[in-house]
Amino acid sequence: MAREAGVSLATASRVLNGSSIRKVSTALAEHVRDTADALGYLPNAPAQALARAATATVGILLHDVSDPYFAALARGACDSVVAAGLMPLVVNTDGDPATELRGVRMLHAQRVQAIVLAGSGYTDAEAAVRLDVALAEYRADGGSVAAVTDHGPAYHTVRPANRTGAAELTRALLALGHRDFAVITGPSRLRVPGERLAGVRQALAEAGVELPESAVLRSEFTREGGRRAMASLLGGDGGGRVPTAVLALADVCAVGALAACRERGVRVPEDVSVAGFDDIPLAEDLSLPLSTVRIPLTLMGAEAVRLALRTPADTVGSFDAPVQVVLRSTTAAPRR
Repeated sequence: MAREAGVSLATASRVLNGSSIRKVSTALAEHVRDTADALGYLPNAPAQALARAATATVGILLHDVSDPYFAALARGACDSVVAAGLMPLVVNTDGDPATELRGVRMLHAQRVQAIVLAGSGYTDAEAAVRLDVALAEYRADGGSVAAVTDHGPAYHTVRPANRTGAAELTRALLALGHRDFAVITGPSRLRVPGERLAGVRQALAEAGVELPESAVLRSEFTREGGRRAMASLLGGDGGGRVPTAVLALADVCAVGALAACRERGVRVPEDVSVAGFDDIPLAEDLSLPLSTVRIPLTLMGAEAVRLALRTPADTVGSFDAPVQVVLRSTTAAPRR
């Protein structure tokens, strides 16, 4: 029938089966219906009902289920899904845009009621476009999408104040007297490290403190990435110049940085103050409790599911997650 009407299968389906998301012009819709009438085409009602029926599941895509940051997001999201009488399907993407895209398509094929993107967006514009296309196709079939961190105006969004939190943490260390900083940030392919680094730069610029490029170290947001970055900063033999404060823009990186300090006999906070970001459960339980920025990870996961399941189809909802600077044992006033 689509061939006779000179339209794509997708367009024919939208006209004959209906779509609340993607609209077809009145003239084209009439042409498709006229063609269907002329051919005596009748939609298969049972097949339509089956195709439209969503399963009692919600898909949750995250970068690394073993990472405490994503584990806390997943905990909140899964609890919220179960409370709604549904079952969560968790997809681990390893921070890979291609894997995330395959996950979205798989969840679409599984006819999940909603998809939650519980991870940082990517800076790769082409990857973002491919993901948007797949999500638009899913939404055209009646699905709902919520994202933790901003993926664009088309989706429900939970926004952690990454830039604000990093700026406030930097100001807290400036207030302690620090003027010599280094930053361990995440990979450039992710948006969140850029947002947090921008907050650090903003606060330092306001205070007239320079952050040289040599003092910005990129690593994966992992314990090993933080350990290697801190080891590089300190110098292979422990004789490198040490700033008075190191901001690791993820707690797991800060844990690795602390390990590197122990390995090289660098005292925290006497020789260098170390701070993280996220306030994962481990942060307070270290032998030296970690100074950090607290964001409500479990609540953020729950709010993403709430937005996806309860927001009217014609409304884009949002939740702005609060941040709080928490200074603990790994930071103090500089002694030099």
